[in-house]
Amino acid sequence: MCAWSAHLHYKLTSLRAPVKEMIDAVHSYGGIVLHDVINLRHAEKALEAGVDGLILVAAGAGGHAGMTSPFALVGEVRRIFDGPIALSGAIANGGSILAAAQAMGADFAYIGTRFIATREAHALEEYKTAIVGSKAADSIYTNLFTDVHGNYIRQSIINARLDPDALPESDKAAMNFGDSAIKAKARKEIWGAGQGVGLMDDVPTVAELVSRLKHEYDDAKARLGIAR
Repeated sequence: MCAWSAHLHYKLTSLRAPVKEMIDAVHSYGGIVLHDVINLRHAEKALEAGVDGLILVAAGAGGHAGMTSPFALVGEVRRIFDGPIALSGAIANGGSILAAAQAMGADFAYIGTRFIATREAHALEEYKTAIVGSKAADSIYTNLFTDVHGNYIRQSIINARLDPDALPESDKAAMNFGDSAIKAKARKEIWGAGQGVGLMDDVPTVAELVSRLKHEYDDAKARLGIAR
């Protein structure tokens, strides 16, 4: 398992491999660069660019996400990279952290949607309510809103007066971010969320959530007979 000091500065990048000048700038002050990838090809390009670690955005992740199983994605990337890997995709409890961090070969669990539904999160209350009121089937995978595929809450699409079951495909070749009326809705009305929403039933404080995740993690280790 990778052990990084808590005082390190992190730079997260996505969509395209970062340019060398940016990576050099981050390294100049002792920072590290972690890059989002959804498949092996993206991972290879990011590593060629010189990133320090990878965030594997597997199937079921909120917002921009891939379709590859985390089991397959972690396994393939580990064949070419022995550095730091964070795994994301429907991780909503401590048992999933154990599976991601230890059983599957990743170093970190990368959690997004679960922390949106916390009291401190600067998200609309309607957004938080929609998260805890949704199931995995309410996570709609589409590239309509940003030209990049991602998972979004069904109810937010309905609220924007769109049919979540009949969304047109965006022209992937265009990769034109936010210049249409529909894409403007993504910034204001369409809410990203992963398939783990079905495991989220409340809006705790961050401290309560972290404590809960720790207890769930320890319980999962005990069930598997793993020493603490």
